[in-house]
Amino acid sequence: MSTLSFTSLGAAGTVTGSKHLLERDGRMILIDCGLFQGIKNLREANWRPLPVDAEALDAVIVTHAHLDHTGYLPRLVREGFRGPIYSTPATRDVADIILRDSAHLQEREAALANKHRSSRHSPARPLYDVNDVEQTMAQFHTRATGKSFSPAREVRALFRGAGHILGAATVEVEWGGVTVAFSGDLGRYDDPLMFDPEPIPAADYLVCESTYGDRLRDDSDPADELLRVITETAGRGGTVVIPAFAVGRTQMILYYLWTLRRDGRLPEIPVYVDSPMAINAGELMRTHPAAHRLDSSQTHDMFAIAEYVRDPERSKQISADRSPKVILSASGMATGGRVLHHLAAFAGGAQHTIVLVGYQAVGTRGRSLADGARYLKLYGEWIPVRARVEDLHMLSAHADADELVRWMRGFDTAPRRTFLVHGEPNAIESMRHRLDHDLGWRTGVPNQNQTFDLR
Repeated sequence: MSTLSFTSLGAAGTVTGSKHLLERDGRMILIDCGLFQGIKNLREANWRPLPVDAEALDAVIVTHAHLDHTGYLPRLVREGFRGPIYSTPATRDVADIILRDSAHLQEREAALANKHRSSRHSPARPLYDVNDVEQTMAQFHTRATGKSFSPAREVRALFRGAGHILGAATVEVEWGGVTVAFSGDLGRYDDPLMFDPEPIPAADYLVCESTYGDRLRDDSDPADELLRVITETAGRGGTVVIPAFAVGRTQMILYYLWTLRRDGRLPEIPVYVDSPMAINAGELMRTHPAAHRLDSSQTHDMFAIAEYVRDPERSKQISADRSPKVILSASGMATGGRVLHHLAAFAGGAQHTIVLVGYQAVGTRGRSLADGARYLKLYGEWIPVRARVEDLHMLSAHADADELVRWMRGFDTAPRRTFLVHGEPNAIESMRHRLDHDLGWRTGVPNQNQTFDLR
């Protein structure tokens, strides 16, 4: 009798590079296909070939569009994958924005490396380019949540809402009489924009994220915390710089700023969204109104409080302006993008504040700031960090430890085994203890490329 197997090709013992392989009778389905991000040895893993033949994969199922879950797709396509890629409709549209931006960055970095001869490879080449993204998007097939579909012969799959960001979903895969559920990234309960994560009644096995498996939600009101930071900074004559993820966090912060302005509490200072990708992602809230909680009037009013900056020259003007203001700019971990020149402009001034609003992976500038770095390397130079750094955990889009357990309590019966992925070692170990103590569940912690028989 043939056996279904599970192998984690990424996000095993780390938070990035999500790739989970199901295999039976020589056929293979990949759940998520993300980039490794953060420290150098993780980023270099993107260049190593997968231990499976891209051409032999039958299908890919994507839980949501963030780069650590979709960013390797164009490389997979470049290596010969021509099968279907399944996602929710909103995830497909968000991925289109994110992957095109990623390809442009890859191409630009390769061009700069060749110009300055700073690469060990000659010539330096991008991991993938815009043409690869075009082919990738042509392979997407969208499926609604709550409706079963067949990604491959004799396989059934089902999306359910996961919260987190626009279009995010959990996925259940039934193959050969065995059901495996994948959490993807779970959102928070009572989020003002995204719906609560939907429970899964039953699965034989669960592959669950543990990003914040060792953290509990800060009960501080996010709007009050933002107001405090902005008021204090403006009172010093400073600027608030928020490295914000273009998808999810930027829109969430705009929501809180809008409610503060609506209630007459927010100081009359300019708010700028300086990220073309964030602007495009925001427009998708209008395109997919059923994927979030706001009605069209609320969505319009929320976006009306900011100036949206696409022009690079306008972006430079904002950096040069020393009057108090709020700047939201990508990337959220300060790994690239326009936020870098805003950090270069404002990190050195004690009157300014840098606000971190989401998970910061090891090896990123955002993580360095969160860990109290006194200097930040920007554009090849070390910039002193004299600005205040505020890490507002309550603005994260990830479920905390209590919320992860709350979601897992939604199973009518315990899975035979739960595999913990997408977390740093301390977070995974903390969540493993929680599941043992609180639920009595049997858990496993996969190593990368370790295969498990799901009997």
